[in-house]
Amino acid sequence: MVTKQFKGSPEDADLTRADSLAREIFSDVANKWAFLIIEALGDRTLRFSELRNAIEGISHKMLTQNLRMMERNGLVERDVHPTVPPRVEYTLTEPGGALRAVVDGMCGWTRQYIGHLEASRRRFDT
Repeated sequence: MVTKQFKGSPEDADLTRADSLAREIFSDVANKWAFLIIEALGDRTLRFSELRNAIEGISHKMLTQNLRMMERNGLVERDVHPTVPPRVEYTLTEPGGALRAVVDGMCGWTRQYIGHLEASRRRFDT
């Protein structure tokens, strides 16, 4: 499927349309790895290896794919320093920082309701 170019106002971003650019971006950022990368970066700049160490369980491939997607969508900035070996650092952009507020809210929601959710799962599974 080809995503149409977005030419309207932000109010016209229709998540219900299959070919919506807004839906494609929403799909890109609404995954656990993107959320964890945003949370790990926070207000700081990290190297690839620091990010990988900060996110337990993420593979090199998944981190690379998500960072590329986030860079493409303008959420992270990739800064390559011309050293040997090259030093690459990642920082949230302004839109990425704004998305971080949403991610922080979801993390807070998870912490607040984790006990309730766990109890509900136990009841459901029995």
